[in-house]
Amino acid sequence: MKNLFTTFLSGIFLLAATLFVQAQDGWIIKDSANSVKVTADKLVAIIEAAPPKLFARVEHHRGAEKAGLELGEATMIMFGAPPIGTPIMQQNIKAGLDLPVRVLIWDDAGQTKIGYLDPQALKARYGIEGADEAFKKMAGAVGKFTDGAAAAE
Repeated sequence: MKNLFTTFLSGIFLLAATLFVQAQDGWIIKDSANSVKVTADKLVAIIEAAPPKLFARVEHHRGAEKAGLELGEATMIMFGAPPIGTPIMQQNIKAGLDLPVRVLIWDDAGQTKIGYLDPQALKARYGIEGADEAFKKMAGAVGKFTDGAAAAE
């Protein structure tokens, strides 16, 4: 019983440490039930069916391959909606470096991950006061879209 309790506590501390590290760098990372390609395809389909505009799909592993290098499967999807991003950039134009929203999908030792910068981290990074409604809409949309892309088919 003592070993089970110790194992349980170790797991809790490991989970807390993992969440702390993810919070430190401002990322929200989710597991996907699908491959990198399927997750990326689903995310693109969700975006194309919604108001945001798809700006880019970058398959990093393909670029590495063309250069004769190896890289695990990784795809970046960039999308945005000016009615959401513009109020943020009106507060601090430098936020345009991180907008439109970018989502990275990658293979992590056989587990597909989908991650993005937490909109609150973006707000803090650029010291933005205001634009709260835009950040709320951004968080809701990117959360909903990535949940949909990560869900099992």
